[in-house]
Amino acid sequence: MKVKVQNLDSGKGGDIELNDAIFGVEPRADILHRVVTWQLTNRRAPARPARERSEVARTGKKFGRQKGGGTARHGDRRAPIFVGGGKAHGPRARVFVSSLNKKVRALGLKMALSSKAREGNLIVVDNLDLPQGKTKELKNRLGKLGFGKSALVIDGDALNVGFARASSNLESIDLMPALGANVYDIMRHETLVLTRAAVEKLEARFNG
Repeated sequence: MKVKVQNLDSGKGGDIELNDAIFGVEPRADILHRVVTWQLTNRRAPARPARERSEVARTGKKFGRQKGGGTARHGDRRAPIFVGGGKAHGPRARVFVSSLNKKVRALGLKMALSSKAREGNLIVVDNLDLPQGKTKELKNRLGKLGFGKSALVIDGDALNVGFARASSNLESIDLMPALGANVYDIMRHETLVLTRAAVEKLEARFNG
């Protein structure tokens, strides 16, 4: 698959050949759904437990007479109706962890990349160099490049410092290294923008 390479400064910058085994896979909704569900499940923070009646640090001594006091027959101060008592039917400690086969995860990422290429929402740029690293400068160039309402920009191993500084004030742009490329972030953005370095890293990630 041949794609035009754009340049932030002067528009077109040649062509690049994308690996059809990575960018030309037929997308399947069930695979993408499984990978996204797996990601979101593992992102959930553990549930914080509440101390119940047997866990609060209060005396177990019977504080009143069984009969004749005119009150309920409590055995200790750990009852939920007392201040400092245990929580009745409180939340339990839970850890949300899901597992998914490594081959399915890799296939899901290929399908996410292929989906953007198939829809025409994949843009390849030569690099992310900005002479001044200013937000205004970047914003003026985004309209010419067609980044859409929201764009995920993936660079190589290290992020371009000037582009990261310029895009930090733009809500429509998210930036990440190639190592962090994942199905959820790719699918929730309208446009996927890859640098030449990102394409090389992604292809090496699957071929290695």
